[in-house]
Amino acid sequence: MAKILVTGGAGYLGSVLVPSLLAAGHQVTVLDSFLFGQNSLMDCCSSEQFHLIRGDCRDESTLAAALADVEIVIPLAALVGAPMCNLDKTGAVSTNQTAIETLCKLAGREQKIVYPTTNSGYGIGQAGKFCTEETPLNPISLYGLTKVRAEEAVLDRGNSITFRLATVFGASPRMRIDLLVNDFVYRAVHDRAVVIFEGHFKRNYIHIRDVARAFLHAIDNFDAMAGRPYNVGLEEANLSKLELCAKIREHIPHFTFVEASIGEDPDRRDYVVSNKRILSTGFRTAWDLDRGIRELIKAFGILRQSKYANV
Repeated sequence: MAKILVTGGAGYLGSVLVPSLLAAGHQVTVLDSFLFGQNSLMDCCSSEQFHLIRGDCRDESTLAAALADVEIVIPLAALVGAPMCNLDKTGAVSTNQTAIETLCKLAGREQKIVYPTTNSGYGIGQAGKFCTEETPLNPISLYGLTKVRAEEAVLDRGNSITFRLATVFGASPRMRIDLLVNDFVYRAVHDRAVVIFEGHFKRNYIHIRDVARAFLHAIDNFDAMAGRPYNVGLEEANLSKLELCAKIREHIPHFTFVEASIGEDPDRRDYVVSNKRILSTGFRTAWDLDRGIRELIKAFGILRQSKYANV
């Protein structure tokens, strides 16, 4: 099977993806700085197919050494989300954009890249009109801007696939509570209430294990999929915040949500997304919102501290 390098492999997504890659028989090297002190890959250490480099993906010599003898690169390392990027703007640009541009320069032409970006690059969509991969990108945050520029570099170098991920949800060994579905379910479980700003704003959602499955699908179908971006989300989950809360209340009846009459959400994203392109390749999701909410209710019976959030 393939020799794969995953940068940022100990993060929220990597902690689910790396075990999935190993289970599929691949040889996986993770390059990670362990910024959050996480131990989420401990179970992988028993595998002879798992290798670890503790280092910074922004360091050119470290990255060049990690690239030696790998066939596929999955660059997950990033400062994720608008709030975190605003806290460290220099780090956001150097990690999310410059490090990817360096990777594209260092990687050999025969080395394949499968890169996850974000569909937040669509910014504010047109009412009732689905964003497709042909829709012009209009990022409205530093996070979105750095990821859009990185995607341009990846697609321009060729031999690559990019995934424009919907808002990810679900449990991970390196948990994040600051993602929207995770946040609302956490509040429903522990606070029983949430105040919503601009509840009509819509976005698309995808379970973390379906994201991992999308990477495996891309590896298995790389030649047919290469050279294009793909939206990756649930077709049935283009929901407003109010609709999302109503869905959560189906599982937690005591959950109360109120829309604030004043104030605004600093994250102004508002769009609906079509995922038909990746569906046309044969990919299908396995986790809907209901299944993910049930999973999160159990997870938040374990986690009770906000230290698991990025910000």
